[in-house]
Amino acid sequence: MKIIVLGNQAKAMSNFWSVLIRHMRRAGHEVVCCAPPGDANAEAALAAQGARVRHYSLDRKGLNPLSDLRTTLELFKLFKDEKPDMLFASTIKPVIYGCMAARAAGVPHIYATITGLGYAFEADTVFKKCVNRLGRLLYRAALSGAEGVFFQNHDDITVFKQSGILGPRARVLTARGTGVDTKRFAPSPFANYTDQGSLSGPPVFLLVARLLEAKGLPEYAEAARMLKARHPQARFQVLGPPERGLGSVSLEQVQAWQQQGSIEYLGETSDVRPYVAAAHVLVLPSWREGTPTSIMEGMSMGRPAVVTDAPGCREVVRPGVNGYLVPVRDPQALASAMESFITSPQDIARMGQAGRELALSEFDAEKVAARILQDMHVPTIEDTL
Repeated sequence: MKIIVLGNQAKAMSNFWSVLIRHMRRAGHEVVCCAPPGDANAEAALAAQGARVRHYSLDRKGLNPLSDLRTTLELFKLFKDEKPDMLFASTIKPVIYGCMAARAAGVPHIYATITGLGYAFEADTVFKKCVNRLGRLLYRAALSGAEGVFFQNHDDITVFKQSGILGPRARVLTARGTGVDTKRFAPSPFANYTDQGSLSGPPVFLLVARLLEAKGLPEYAEAARMLKARHPQARFQVLGPPERGLGSVSLEQVQAWQQQGSIEYLGETSDVRPYVAAAHVLVLPSWREGTPTSIMEGMSMGRPAVVTDAPGCREVVRPGVNGYLVPVRDPQALASAMESFITSPQDIARMGQAGRELALSEFDAEKVAARILQDMHVPTIEDTL
């Protein structure tokens, strides 16, 4: 079977879908990874797993219809050339334009995974409401030809059904995000953590995310500012690539927060593990997620988390067990939850261990990949034994 895995970045495909791709290749399927050009290292990592890489043009954040039409036509030609048996598409534009192109090209089996609703579904301004209406129409057209649609949380399923995007006979599937490679993201000891459960150095909080408003960056910076006044030794770090366009937080704004002394911006990286290992608590005050990969990775490495009580985020954190849930867009509540780890550092190791156990039992990428392939009726190596 020839399977096209379609995404918006080779780097994300390599980081998040590598276990799924490995399962496909191990069962003898031909895998073609399609992504925009520009990341030779990520493409080499995909090739090392036995996948073939093909490029197409994509403006991830733009709203130019001519650019999106070009993307759709390129994908149509690519699919006609490759003649795949199946398309597995993820992220917003690849799902919309990829599914449309695949249907027109006659791809027999089309699957989409909704990794989050993104900017178009915030709908808190007139402009966003217009984008929201357009997004719903495009999703409805694209997913009408899909054999199955994977969702990463139940809130998104409700939104899609209530919006009329999914028909009554749509095959709705669920997956625990992309899962987390629990072997690669192995437990790591805490820095400056004593056997008595106290800290001999500053507590380190880490937010791993693209520089977007919807990731809760403004709330995190404000919570850090408040906590710095009471706990000047505490450190509040941000790790993630800059973004451009709608909903982005400028580098200038991030640098301004840094100059004010509230946060430390660490830039971007191809490997988050050293940064997670150096932190004590992971934080993600996101407005909405599919399933937050950064938090799952932190859990796998034994780190507790503070996240918002928002779709996707609430799927991975059990309050009082492996972290805390706080209201969306509430810096005061966020600061209070983070402060609890400063005043009660013994909870860091206890909740971190609980997070590791949860990652192993519910979010292990091997289990997630096997379930996805089973739901798509893709033969696996186990089927041939």
